[in-house]
Amino acid sequence: MQNHSLWIRCPVCHRKTRTKVYEDTILLNFPLFCPKCGHGTLINVVKLKMVVLSPEPDA
Repeated sequence: MQNHSLWIRCPVCHRKTRTKVYEDTILLNFPLFCPKCGHGTLINVVKLKMVVLSPEPDA
């Protein structure tokens, strides 16, 4: 059986981030950071489907 995977893309600039997820990966309230555009976003990922919760506030 082949395990499907994909790189999470930034919801702002749509480029690949450094985070890779598999079919069985579950991320809840995950702080995704894009090294290319510098934006942080809270996301949920379940069964390779990403849902953007809200932009991460600046510290």
